[in-house]
Amino acid sequence: MQVAHTAAALRAALAGKTGTAFVPTMGNLHAGHVSLVELAKQHGQPVVASIFVNPLQFGAGEDFERYPRTLDADCDRLAAAGCDLVFAPDVAELYPVAQTFTVQPPDALANDLCGAFRPGHFAGVATVVLKLFNLVQPRVAVFGKKDFQQLFVIRALVEQFNLPIEIVAGDTLREPDGLAMSSRNAYLGTSERIQGAQLQRELAAVVTAVEAGERDFDALAASAARHLKMAGWRVDYVALRDAATLQAPTPASNRLVVLGAAWLGNTRLIDNLDFSLPAASP
Repeated sequence: MQVAHTAAALRAALAGKTGTAFVPTMGNLHAGHVSLVELAKQHGQPVVASIFVNPLQFGAGEDFERYPRTLDADCDRLAAAGCDLVFAPDVAELYPVAQTFTVQPPDALANDLCGAFRPGHFAGVATVVLKLFNLVQPRVAVFGKKDFQQLFVIRALVEQFNLPIEIVAGDTLREPDGLAMSSRNAYLGTSERIQGAQLQRELAAVVTAVEAGERDFDALAASAARHLKMAGWRVDYVALRDAATLQAPTPASNRLVVLGAAWLGNTRLIDNLDFSLPAASP
């Protein structure tokens, strides 16, 4: 496996390659990332993974400085998974001058859900992803479903800029108790780690209620948020949305997603479950 730290080295390694499959990451990799690499191998060769903690998507007071950086261990894990090339630039390489040109998703998307609590986050995500797409020029790019809103932003980015890239979504990998795998899980203390699985359970309860016929979506989301707050969580949001539009469900919606973001202590966890509505009775 090759490791490139500069754009020039990356381009040299990919010269003449047309079927690249790309997995962007921020490093501190876990089994969920490995599953994305394995999925990428089914869609293209060579497989390229990037490792870059992007300052543009972190707001004031967020965890940019303390975000775990484990490049050597990450490279070992990627090599074992069959990755062909790792692009691991530093900030100066990817942002050699101040990034005054940025990609701005529409306000209705950028300022909703996670965006309402992380101003500028999705502009930072879209900007760095467009940069990485330009450098790697993949045929396929693989993103996890755990950050459903991010996946939605990237799909819209590709469509809006007419990029010849297929976006493939990888399912969320979970711990045995249901907690979605995340690099930030390492921040959780012992008792917080045990409690962390409650977020998935509350979202699953919403899915069960909808599948049983409940249609007061706001009340179901409010109930899930209330249960989390009673257990000591600080809830940013729980919401039910149309999975195809990320807007409020309509009578025509046939696939929904329930999304949640909440804090345990100093750790913010996100999760979601997407599901089909039962077919209406004739």
